[in-house]
Amino acid sequence: MNMDKPGVIILPPVLYGVALVLTLLLNWAWPLSILSSSAIAIWSGIPLLIFSGGLAIWGKRSMKQAGTNVNPLQPATSLVITGPFRFSRNPLYLSLTILFAGLSLVVNTLWGFIALVPVLVVLHFGVILREERYLEAKFGESYRQYRSQVRRWF
Repeated sequence: MNMDKPGVIILPPVLYGVALVLTLLLNWAWPLSILSSSAIAIWSGIPLLIFSGGLAIWGKRSMKQAGTNVNPLQPATSLVITGPFRFSRNPLYLSLTILFAGLSLVVNTLWGFIALVPVLVVLHFGVILREERYLEAKFGESYRQYRSQVRRWF
């Protein structure tokens, strides 16, 4: 069995996907609008969707160029410090969070922002901290130096 992986408790896209389904179900059962106008909500969410997509593409491309795995269930083969990783240690998770917020605005539901709180708690303790311990054990001083220079989120 290969132990060279961070041991995350859930894949982040699955975490956000489950939260989105629950958000939509809650919004269907008990609608809680963010804004009084759905048109304003949609137009407020669209830029977030576009930005999150661009950030995700940039982050994934940077990881591929560095020759490492994007999937946290697979081993990291190199420390990525280029592209959006110069500004955030977790640009792909930041992208998912912005995407989720954008979708919550487009649907005009406060439930999305309420659901985001437990999502971020699970992401922090079940994914990010585990990945950070793994990367520090694997890359040592290089990772510690990177971590001291780049923020976790932005």
